[in-house]
Amino acid sequence: MTDQDHEVTISPTGWVADQARTYEESGGTKGTTIQGVPCLLLDYKGRRSGQWRRTVLIYGRDGDDYLIVASYGGSDKHPQWYLNLQDEPDVRLRVGTERFSARAETLSPEEKARVWGSLVELFPNYADYQKKTDRDIPVVRLTRTDS
Repeated sequence: MTDQDHEVTISPTGWVADQARTYEESGGTKGTTIQGVPCLLLDYKGRRSGQWRRTVLIYGRDGDDYLIVASYGGSDKHPQWYLNLQDEPDVRLRVGTERFSARAETLSPEEKARVWGSLVELFPNYADYQKKTDRDIPVVRLTRTDS
């Protein structure tokens, strides 16, 4: 799957846009970490516009699945990408040199409790972000849907 398969609007946030371009233009060989932590490209459909959008997110693993955290730096609001996944859970990912389709699902409180420690170990700022807000920061499972 390539960008030609769908028009994508990259995040308007400067560093995210720069990293997303580097990641994609290199075929997934550059721009694959944030502060030394692995990241992926998430392409998702806008809930109002129907347009494909792209952002860069840190990820963890749970078996074959990918885990992303809707932390938004500890904001009291959910990030836009998370709100969009609630309406349209079918997404496209680039993880390193691989591009594939996946389905997004918010983890239950029990599942989140099971994986939260490993996500905080991966990126310790998540613990600080959770302390900054009364919002329960969601963790999303991305399950590959094509082989």
